[in-house]
Amino acid sequence: MPVKPLKKVTNPVNKKQKKMLVRIFAAAALLIALHFVPLDGMWKFVLYLVPYLVIGYDILIKAGKGIKNRQVFDENFLMAIATIGAFVIAVTDSGDYVEAIAVMLFYQIGEFFQSYAVGKSRKNISELMDIRPDYANIEENGALVRVDPDEVEVGTVIVVQPGEKVPIDGVIVEGSGSLNTSALTGESLPRDAKTGDEIISGCINMTGVLKIKTTKEFGESTVSKILDLVENASSRKSKSEDFISKFAKIYTPAVCIGAFALAILPPLIRMLAMGSSPQWSDWIYRALTFLVISCPCALVISIPLSFFAGIGGASREGVLVKGSNYLETLSKTNYVVFDKTGTLTQGVFEVNGIHHNKLEDEKLIEYAALVESASSHPISRSLQRAYGREPDRSRVTDVQEISGNGVMANVDGIPVAAGNAKLMERLGIEYIPCHHVGTIIHMAIDGQYAGHILISDVIKPTAKEAIGALKSAGVTKTVMLTGDIGSVAQAVGRELGVDEVHSELLPEDKVEIVEKLIKTKPAGGTLAFVGDGINDAPVLSRADIGIAMGAMGSDAAIEAADVVLMDDDPMKISKAIKISKKCLRIVYQNIVFAIGIKLICLALGALGIAGMWLAIFADVGVMIIAVLNAIRALFVKKL
Repeated sequence: MPVKPLKKVTNPVNKKQKKMLVRIFAAAALLIALHFVPLDGMWKFVLYLVPYLVIGYDILIKAGKGIKNRQVFDENFLMAIATIGAFVIAVTDSGDYVEAIAVMLFYQIGEFFQSYAVGKSRKNISELMDIRPDYANIEENGALVRVDPDEVEVGTVIVVQPGEKVPIDGVIVEGSGSLNTSALTGESLPRDAKTGDEIISGCINMTGVLKIKTTKEFGESTVSKILDLVENASSRKSKSEDFISKFAKIYTPAVCIGAFALAILPPLIRMLAMGSSPQWSDWIYRALTFLVISCPCALVISIPLSFFAGIGGASREGVLVKGSNYLETLSKTNYVVFDKTGTLTQGVFEVNGIHHNKLEDEKLIEYAALVESASSHPISRSLQRAYGREPDRSRVTDVQEISGNGVMANVDGIPVAAGNAKLMERLGIEYIPCHHVGTIIHMAIDGQYAGHILISDVIKPTAKEAIGALKSAGVTKTVMLTGDIGSVAQAVGRELGVDEVHSELLPEDKVEIVEKLIKTKPAGGTLAFVGDGINDAPVLSRADIGIAMGAMGSDAAIEAADVVLMDDDPMKISKAIKISKKCLRIVYQNIVFAIGIKLICLALGALGIAGMWLAIFADVGVMIIAVLNAIRALFVKKL
């Protein structure tokens, strides 16, 4: 039975923002109107109470709930006490109610800015959440039926029409099309997909009808894992966030006690020790001003928001950071260790050169592909890809594979040999050695040397640039680890400009080297390991920060990593480090700015120099400035 697509729910944050705007304008309009109406006595109190309740009723309710739940010391309690106190002073001294209402009004304006900023930083996350598919199409009796993706079993053939999201990972069994992967990788250019290609969930089919045989359940698919990573990112707090949380728990009760002492002790000293008038209202006013100034909103709101914005900005660039603690660790990276295959190289063997050949390149590749057509070895597959079409095996007879040497066969009745130098020596054919690094396929046709084909793993187009970008991002050492032979590893290392190369390693050898590097890294610095294979999972876990290639990377590597690059582009590593450093700069700026201004204004408030209007700036003004500064963490395009 078809399941209807899920209805989109209106974002409740937008409703709250609209409601708050109405309240702000209503309270401001009432306050301005009352200013032009001559009022006195009880009517003045009652009428000014209306805009106060319009703008502040929710703060009073939250403060009451906090007291009831024995969680007294928060910003709601501080604002409630300060504004109610200001009202009481205005009543007893026949003063002005405007200050009390203005404090609450500007506080709510600050809250609105904070809500808007959070919504802005959530936008990237929301766009990422749009990759969640609502349904999957299954063909039944010639018609398409929409079902819940959770109900689709592995091996089921699903149909994805133009404009629809791919709901589950699988392999295309019929059709071809163009895929929009921007939500997953940050890459704006579409990717072509055809029959036989693996396809990941979350991308959008732009053209053509695709039939996909699922290879995973929905819960194990790429889209589900990405959403889980992002949804849980905020649960992993950084040291800075933990510090602010602990600071607020100690700071808020301390300033409440300080304000109480400021309201009680000086008047008592004046009255008992000096015999002067206690001036209760003056000192209570100072204490209330002290409370408004002391509200820790700027720190409590802006620091988590800075990290949230940083994670959101990174996700838009195709870099998934699993928590703000990892963002903070990433900012201190000075050693970056790479796996080679699939990380700095594409992990796919390709024909990279044809040398000393007597025949045309295409003809030599044709002979090589035909003689190797019976083999499933990666080298044979790379020759067949270079040939560009399915070899006609009927042209090949008398195939003889010589272990450790190569293959001999008759192609169109002509003896052809393809293999290493040992095969040429075995056949007594003089060959020309190759000075390039890679796998060398020497060719002999009808007993004569016909040249050799160079096959090697292809270095990623951005790999060399990525190493240079890391240096400019403050990384002091780059290291490459590989299980490949020494000559190949050294050649790749030299070409890329890597500082240190270790080759012919087993997975446990990689862990051992990473542990040695961790011991030698500078104090306060961190080591990042970048890998993609299942054998990289132990090293990813052991490093200070693990970075996995998400598009081609294994599930185990992605699970073990702290950061995932969705398009496998090593250039994104330096961008991730720069994003993290920018985010931490903003965090420290906000901490220094907020605490510095607070301390200055607290001292001025205690001395009676600062009144409620300066208190409003110290609280709301500082919060707005800190929040706007935090939003800058979203903008990463120019990094």
